[in-house]
Order: sequence, then C-alpha cells, then structure tokens
Amino acid sequence: MALIVVLSVLLILFLLNVPIAFALIVSTAVYFFFIDNFSSSILIQRMVGGIESVPLLAIIFFITAGILMNYTGITTRMLRFAQILTSRLPGSLAQVNVVLSTLMGGLSGSNIADAAMQSKILVPEMVKKGYSRSFATVLTAATSLITPIIPPGIALIMYGYVGNISIGSLFMAGVLPGIVLCIIFMIYVHFYSKKHKLETDNKEHFTAKDLLLSFKDAFFALLLPVIIIGGIRLGIFSATEAGAIAVFYALFLGLVIYREMKLKQLVRALVDTVYTSASIIIIIAAGSAFAWVLTLEQVPQKMTALMVTNVSSPILFFLVVIVFLLVVGMFIEGNVSIIILTPLFMPMLAQYGIDPVHFGIFFIICISIGTMTPPLGTIMFTTCSITGTKIEDFIKSSIPFLIILIIAALLIAFVPSISLWLPTTFK
Repeated sequence: MALIVVLSVLLILFLLNVPIAFALIVSTAVYFFFIDNFSSSILIQRMVGGIESVPLLAIIFFITAGILMNYTGITTRMLRFAQILTSRLPGSLAQVNVVLSTLMGGLSGSNIADAAMQSKILVPEMVKKGYSRSFATVLTAATSLITPIIPPGIALIMYGYVGNISIGSLFMAGVLPGIVLCIIFMIYVHFYSKKHKLETDNKEHFTAKDLLLSFKDAFFALLLPVIIIGGIRLGIFSATEAGAIAVFYALFLGLVIYREMKLKQLVRALVDTVYTSASIIIIIAAGSAFAWVLTLEQVPQKMTALMVTNVSSPILFFLVVIVFLLVVGMFIEGNVSIIILTPLFMPMLAQYGIDPVHFGIFFIICISIGTMTPPLGTIMFTTCSITGTKIEDFIKSSIPFLIILIIAALLIAFVPSISLWLPTTFK
C-alpha cells in the first residue's frame, strides 16, 4: 500500500512538471507516513549517504574538464579536423556533425553540452547548405547520444558507481559501441545526402598536408581520452584521479598550449560547473533515497522473481528490457533512471548470465533514446529551443534516427563482443 501511494505521488508530481529531484524527495518523504520503525530524519541520512562517496568526485571533475574545454579553443580545432576528414564525402557538413559529436564526446562527457554546442555552431550552417532545419536539429540530437557511452561519459560513471562496477572497464567497453554508432550515422547521412542531392559535389579538396596540420592542432585534445583510459587500465590512477588529471589537462591546454582561455572565461566556466554539478548531485541524492525505499519494499527481489518466472532466455530478456526502457525514457530523465533502475537490474543479470559491463552500455543507449522523445525529452527540447525547430517537425524527422538507435541497441545487446572485446583484451 505504502509503495503504491509513493509511486502515485511521484507520477502526479511528474505530471505537474515538478523538478525531478524534488519530486523524488517529496514522494520518498510520503513513505514515512506509513511506517513506524523509521524516523523521517533517515531521508536526510540516505540522501547525504548517497553522495558521500569518493567515486562521485569523478563526475564533478569530468564535468569541470568538459566545460573548461569549451573555453580552450578545442572546439574550433576539432571542427576543422572533422571538416577535413569528411570533405570528400556526400553531405560533408552533416558528416562533420556526426564525427564532431564522436570526437567531442571524449572530452565533454555530457550529451546536453554536446547537443547545445553543435546546435549553435553547425545547424545554422547546415540550413544554409540546403538541409531542412528539422533534419539538422534531429541529426545533432541523435549524434549527441554517442557522448554518454564514449569515455569519460558521465552516465558510465553513474552506472558504475550505483552498480559497483569497474568504471575503467565501462570506459573501455564504450569505445567500440561509440564508433559503431558513428559509422551507422555516417552511412545513413551518406544515403540521405545522395537522395536529396545535398553537398554531393565535392568542391573543396584538402591535401594530406592540410590533414596533418589539422591533426596537429587537435592532437592534444584527442590525447585526453587515451590518457584517461590508458592510465586507468594500467593502474596508474583511479577514475576519480583521472577526472582531476583531466581538469589540469584542460587548464594546461587553455592557458599554456593554446593560450585562448582568459581569467574571465575561467571564472565563467567554474560558475557553469557549479550549476551543472549541483543539479546532478541533488538528483543522485534524491534518487539514492528513493532507491532505498524500493530496496526496503524488496522491489528488486520481486522484479527478479517475476522476470525469471516469465522470461526464459537472455534474448527475450533484452527485448523486454528495451521496450521497458524506451517507455521509461519518455517520462523519466536519464540520470534518474540510472540511479533508480540500476539496483533493480543487477540481481536479474546474474540470473541470465549477462555481464554487467555489457548490459551497462546497452542500458545507457536505451535510456538515452528517451531524451529524443516526448513528453520529457531533454535533448529534444534543448536542440529545438536553440535552433527554433517546432517540436512536431522534430518528432517527424526523428523517426529514422530512432529506428537506427534501436537497431544499434539491439546489435550491442546480441553481439556482446562489441562491448566486451576491449575490456577483456586489455585487462
């Protein structure tokens, strides 16, 4: 009875558009009206306990590093490098959009930051080249979903923290799926551009020297993911320490190598970091308290028993989970989904013999798809508000991309080696 009331209150608050963190806090507080064994002060204790962890510092550090990168001149260098790489391909500017998302994903760790940046820089240029505004906006939104699974994706850190899984292994596991998504999007853009005759005449040709010079400019930025993954896998530093190194590396690039970061920009970056970090940390705190209620009510155990009884094979399990996550993603923000659902899925994985690292990549892609769908798609609203695209036009243009993302998620689910080859090869 108590759990039903809590879930009902949470749903009502969602429908009233109450911020997610506060909706979780209020609905969790309601639970204490139905139990006598616990004081309401436990709510505060569970929230504080949920964020009292050293690994969570990695999130703060990588958020800081990603924001600092925006003020170092890296974006323009990456953009130039991506332009030269894709200059001979049909739909070269759309191809730049895909490649830049993949490259910047290894720096920012945030899909919203990536989507917002490219909405401002690339979408207006794509419209000038003849692309429809809705297509350019949807492409930007869809390619930003590569970011959560490319190290150092914030979603990977959160999943690893909640599920008690090696963050270094998750970082390794996300590399190949991110590349696969990039290639799939590039193939789609190729045929779309051919069909609609967009940038099919390659006017601007770059020499090998141009490519070498652009790579030289982007080299130090491209080196960051290598330093992070290599350092963690070699045992030189932990994921949290890697985040601190990423911050110092971003400052080194901005102040010493590129010399484009000014004191005013540094202060602005730190203020942005505080706002972004605070919003994520309060969600983690609220989600931890809510997850405690679910554990107290034995929801993970009951769901595991129900799933094992009715779902006989890992293949069917993945199919059921993807449908469930696509629906959940339409209504619940991705970070909240990770905090609440990860403890529910962990017992099930052992029953089906599924590697939690493999499942994590699949899980994050599935909940990321929800950021492109109404009614609460954060990426959808972010990109549309920046580019001025109507929501109905975005939804119509997003259908092919949603199909591509679902196919990619199923491919990752049914071919575990895509996720597990790097972690198992470089133990």
